[in-house]
Amino acid sequence: TAEDLSSGMGLFSLEPLLPQLLSFQGLALAAALLLGVLCLSSRRTRRPGEPPLIKGWLPYLGEALNFQKNPLGFMKTLQKQHGDIFTVLLGGKYITFILDPFQYQSVIKNRKLSFRIFSNKVLRKAFSIKKLETNDDLNDELHICYQLLQGKSLDILTENMMQNLRQVLEFHLLKATDWVMTPLLAFCNSVMFEITFTTIYGKSLAGSTKKFTTELRDDYLKFDDKFPYLVSDIPIELLGNVKSIRNKLIKNLTSEHLAKIQGWSQVVQMRQDILEKHYMLEDLEIGAHHLGFLWASVTNTIPTMFWAMYYLLQHPKAMAVLRDEIDHLLQSTGQKKGSGFPIHLTREQLDSLVYLESTILEVLRLCSFSSIFRFVQDDLTIHSEPQDYCLRKGDLVAIFPPALHYDPEIFEAPEEFRFNRFVEDGKKKTTFFKKGKKLKCYLMPFGTGTSKCPGRFLAIIEIKQLLVVLLTYFDLEIIDDKPIEANCSRFLFGIQHPASDVLFRYKVKS
Repeated sequence: TAEDLSSGMGLFSLEPLLPQLLSFQGLALAAALLLGVLCLSSRRTRRPGEPPLIKGWLPYLGEALNFQKNPLGFMKTLQKQHGDIFTVLLGGKYITFILDPFQYQSVIKNRKLSFRIFSNKVLRKAFSIKKLETNDDLNDELHICYQLLQGKSLDILTENMMQNLRQVLEFHLLKATDWVMTPLLAFCNSVMFEITFTTIYGKSLAGSTKKFTTELRDDYLKFDDKFPYLVSDIPIELLGNVKSIRNKLIKNLTSEHLAKIQGWSQVVQMRQDILEKHYMLEDLEIGAHHLGFLWASVTNTIPTMFWAMYYLLQHPKAMAVLRDEIDHLLQSTGQKKGSGFPIHLTREQLDSLVYLESTILEVLRLCSFSSIFRFVQDDLTIHSEPQDYCLRKGDLVAIFPPALHYDPEIFEAPEEFRFNRFVEDGKKKTTFFKKGKKLKCYLMPFGTGTSKCPGRFLAIIEIKQLLVVLLTYFDLEIIDDKPIEANCSRFLFGIQHPASDVLFRYKVKS
């Protein structure tokens, strides 16, 4: 999960927390928080050789509120004023942003910039995982598990995922002969969570798998809604009932409860074996590790699926091209769209659907507001044009990919959805330029370097599989023909969720 956390750190606005701050029980904690804010308010000034410093006028929060209103616009304004490197106070943290894409690799490869220190702190705050901060062996062993998300192991996961997808959608295939209307995000939450959980963790031995996963999903969504605040410095006691919800999720994913589930994937089995070596079997922190892994598996795939369906529903011509591409593949592999669920596509066949993949990449370009963070372990100098800059020990360094994704020099009309943007001459387009030079990094929703999301291949496959099935077997129409904006509460942190849901309808094709 640490690799997935490289894609961002939630910063916060206090507005959603006012009910807790104003409650009788929270008054003492609110006073303590205010005192902490005032104590932490820095009188920091820019030293010679350091990047431009933007602190804002609010103590501690700095520019966090302005940033949250319009993250991309705010960053572009700072870029025009100060260039490609500057330091901003956001939520008590001084973050130096690097916006020059030709500087990315030198930043990622710098050994004085630590990913592990940053990610371990986030894991402790969000999931109550503490041992990783003091046990490098556990870190290293868990990292090895990610090999099981590639190669032949990925092929097995792909096959199991398709089987679970069939079972999850079987009811809809058999019953939805007339139009069924439902909120799109709620649909994606339900389908994606169940497919992901049953593929990675398996199915319950005791009672109904559907009931178990539904209750787990509902608790997970409540937990995930507060996630940006969990990883900030706000005491968890001020976040309503999120602590009790987290404890419930952790308990449901302990060794005792997971023993009642059959069909663990190889990666889960290997992780469990490693955790049992470093913890007592009954230790609740094992459940915390599994919660982190589950969170990393669904937190970005669900909103990505939502935006993919939303954009396709808004662009019927794009949907028609994708359906033609899928039909052509099915015909070339001798498969017919009969009753039931007969289609079967391998990972290689899914990868051959270039317009489908381009659509998903375009959604990621438009909707990913992740940042890639590193912790500055020692004072250091980074080399840049037109001058070198000194970074201060204890600060954070961040790469902000949305500035790249919305750069009109790289992507024509970057604010538009163009499903074929990543296709050229019938093949995947991988060549993009800035200032006349070819970019090594042009699309970065999964991070970069050694901390690049290890589950990215499985995530893309899952979205491809579900889109193939929906486009093949269902008629799909949007009901609320209104523009949907992103909820900026997760700025710097993963795929943006929609600010509101939208109704759509579906029925089995005649």
